[in-house]
Amino acid sequence: MHQLTTLLLIAVTVCAYLIFRALYLRYSHALINVVLLSSAVVIVMLFIFKIPYQAYVPAKNIMTFMLGPATVALAVPLYVNRHLLAKYGVSIFVSVAAGAVVAIVSAGLVAKILDMPKQIVISILPKGVTIPFAIEISRICGGEPAITIAFVVATGTLGGTIGLPLLTWSGITDPVARGLAMGTVAHGQGTAMAFMEGYEQGAMAGLAMTLAGIMTAAAAPLLVRLFY
Repeated sequence: MHQLTTLLLIAVTVCAYLIFRALYLRYSHALINVVLLSSAVVIVMLFIFKIPYQAYVPAKNIMTFMLGPATVALAVPLYVNRHLLAKYGVSIFVSVAAGAVVAIVSAGLVAKILDMPKQIVISILPKGVTIPFAIEISRICGGEPAITIAFVVATGTLGGTIGLPLLTWSGITDPVARGLAMGTVAHGQGTAMAFMEGYEQGAMAGLAMTLAGIMTAAAAPLLVRLFY
């Protein structure tokens, strides 16, 4: 019975994702955020049918486990577009490094201006990178991983929603630049949205997501001293 429930919950989650993905691909509207809307559908269904969160945990664990292979699979489009690395290698490294540093400093400054407690300020600093990186960076710097995760998800959702329209509004149309921007500031969700726009954008976003994580891990313990 429990296995059937787990399979049904996985099916519901995947179906919700596929439905909103199809809607986004058809209408390309900024408000059709695939991750946000599919998550909302799952939450509503759990509430309506009075399914406890603990019953969803096994399904969540299976889908979370698949993030590992999915992340490794990002190497495939990157390999296909390896000529872009040869052509723009220095520019990619510099732009992602700058984006990672700006993301850390801007987050810390806003938190300080709002007079947030020290632990929350530190926890916010790695919000721009994917969760596995962010959790470890938060621990190293003295933050609270649970708070960090909340800000990482919020950042990815916001970036995934408004990132591409904002880039278009700013006149940035180059696929490489668009992909790098999405991967640098909106990590996994930004990369997913970049892939839906184009294979090249997705490859660059995947690269930027990884580079931003590495660079943030190196820079955050040093930059945290700017705030305390």
